[in-house]
Amino acid sequence: MSKKKRLFIAIQYLEIGGAERSLIGLLNALDYSKFDVDLFVYRHTGEFMKLVPPQVRLLPESKRYAALSKPISQIVRQGYVDLAIARLLARIPARRFQRRTGVREPIAIYQYVANYTTPLLPSLHKYGEYDLAISFLIPHNIVRDKVRAKRKCAWIHTDYSFVDPDTENELPVWAAYDHVVSISPDVTKGFLSKFPSLEGKIIQIENILSESFVRQQAQVGLDDVEKEISALCEQAGGLDVVRLCSVGRFSYPKAFDRAAHICKGLVDRGCQVLWYVVGYGGDEYLIQRAINETGMQRHFVLVGKKENPYPYIQSCHLYVQPSRYEGNAVTVREAQILCKPCAITAYATAHSQLHDRVDGVIVENEVDGAAEGLAALIADKKLQASIQEYLAAHHYGNESEAQKIEAL
Repeated sequence: MSKKKRLFIAIQYLEIGGAERSLIGLLNALDYSKFDVDLFVYRHTGEFMKLVPPQVRLLPESKRYAALSKPISQIVRQGYVDLAIARLLARIPARRFQRRTGVREPIAIYQYVANYTTPLLPSLHKYGEYDLAISFLIPHNIVRDKVRAKRKCAWIHTDYSFVDPDTENELPVWAAYDHVVSISPDVTKGFLSKFPSLEGKIIQIENILSESFVRQQAQVGLDDVEKEISALCEQAGGLDVVRLCSVGRFSYPKAFDRAAHICKGLVDRGCQVLWYVVGYGGDEYLIQRAINETGMQRHFVLVGKKENPYPYIQSCHLYVQPSRYEGNAVTVREAQILCKPCAITAYATAHSQLHDRVDGVIVENEVDGAAEGLAALIADKKLQASIQEYLAAHHYGNESEAQKIEAL
């Protein structure tokens, strides 16, 4: 009989994203002489599927679990009428919560959907009992209700300071876990502002990154990316324009719609820039509208969804994180590993990301102030060089964080 500990990890899918990248980092950092790891991906989609280490046992996709993230019309055609009805019914309490609180797009909807759909899903008890089961992304009902384990922990990837959950509805789910894993002190603070009774369950495990992996991937296809970016630079004013790069999902927290206005502020201040954004998501039409409104078509460019964003970061002069709010932006540390000066907006967790004017710069979290701060950084070549020297002399990988799993 194996003396290894059995570890179960669940996540919805492995599309390109910060939390998904963090999970890949964790899987690559685990000591497989100590763990047998089962990974349950509800829907086997996403560019990161092929990055799952060979030591991990990828459990078969369950069609009912896969249906959770598909359009309702599609799952009806596939015969999962009960799940479709459950998702529709979940909208009723979500709307009640919206009317009661005035919250326009409540994060609470995810929890309502989980409450209604989880009872309709098959049990995962056939895989036996685990020593530790990890639910890596909200909502956390499935690992709570469908998995047998001696201990269970749930991850927080969101800054709860800036979201409005139905705390009464969500608290019982978090409370059922032995541990709640936070990725930073500021994320902990935001979470406890909504769920103060869970303070005793909190432990901290940072998003795990491998310096060698990031640097190696940054060289893959770099020549082609350089040609692509050079062509965009020519359109923006010439090869000597300042290259700004951002990476992330096209969503409200990432604020790329607002970033187009910040870019206009830079151009209005006389900065010759090309700001290119790697990513995808539902807010693309809002970003394109902002680009058109500001006339930034040559200066602010969406290069699309890329399986490997690292050559794009490698090709920039400055990395920019223009978010409205963040938990802990993985891409900032990836850019630091590549020795790129980073400018981030002053979201609540910003000071846990970097030391202002030491290994990056924090600018104001609104359009004019962000543009002013970025313009100052672009002009200050001495500060840029100082930041790069600091980054080159310090380590930003943290594979040792995986040892905390063994402690659990």
